[in-house]
Amino acid sequence: MPRALIAGCGYLGRAVADLLTANGWEIEGWTMSAESARELSLAGYSAHNVNISDEKDVGAHKSQFDTVIHCASTRGGDIDAYRSVYFNGARNLLEHFGDAPLLFISSTSVYAQTTAEWVSEESPAEPKHETGKILHESEDLVLGSNGNVVRLAGLYGPGRSALLRKFLNREARLDPENDRFMNQIHRDDAASALQFLLRAGSVGQIYNLADNQPTLLSECYRWLATKLDRPLPTVEKSESKRKRGDSNKRVSNGKLRTLGWVPRYPTFADGMENIVLQTRVGDDL
Repeated sequence: MPRALIAGCGYLGRAVADLLTANGWEIEGWTMSAESARELSLAGYSAHNVNISDEKDVGAHKSQFDTVIHCASTRGGDIDAYRSVYFNGARNLLEHFGDAPLLFISSTSVYAQTTAEWVSEESPAEPKHETGKILHESEDLVLGSNGNVVRLAGLYGPGRSALLRKFLNREARLDPENDRFMNQIHRDDAASALQFLLRAGSVGQIYNLADNQPTLLSECYRWLATKLDRPLPTVEKSESKRKRGDSNKRVSNGKLRTLGWVPRYPTFADGMENIVLQTRVGDDL
């Protein structure tokens, strides 16, 4: 029975764990909180509360694995959190589990393109913001050790959608002069793609993980307004600066699809359909 370590067995990591378990894998899940580790244990998984940015903590939980997935998140943390979780975390996993291939979950935010162009894995990744630069450094570290990097688009799914939350809380705004493409992926499709890549057995590769059709932010909100029979967001010029910097690009998933991966939810509308059906006025997402 193959064994996998999922370092960061949370929203996405747990979905990957469930898929791999159903296909005969033995899973060990690491979390940043003791409470999350207990929840994993109650679900039948081998689980530990491990700080992957702490080299001694990682070394104290060393075991034999066939693959290691770095799926941890800063949950919107600052620059120091990014360096701790992504760079130091990847370095520590490589140091102690170097015999097992590492699959590192990065972000499409490393692409800083601003003119709505299509970007592939061959496109320049030159982030302007410090968090993106740390992610890119972490990618280089992993690739230099023959690991694989997955650049994940905006993740949504059951119980989680930043756009839907903003729409329901009336925080959404339409700015016609600064509309931009949203690159997104349903959690279940993200999990299936990671499982697919483990089967593919490639090394030293970068893969974009997004759905088939980037969608303008305004179109996302118009779709939500129609489906929920609610007014469109207020039209006004946006003055706020996005934490990860301003960008406007369309991320291609062509490399993954060429290998044979097929998303269950190829568009934002496909993925949000059931989520919206379950949404009631006042839901807190």
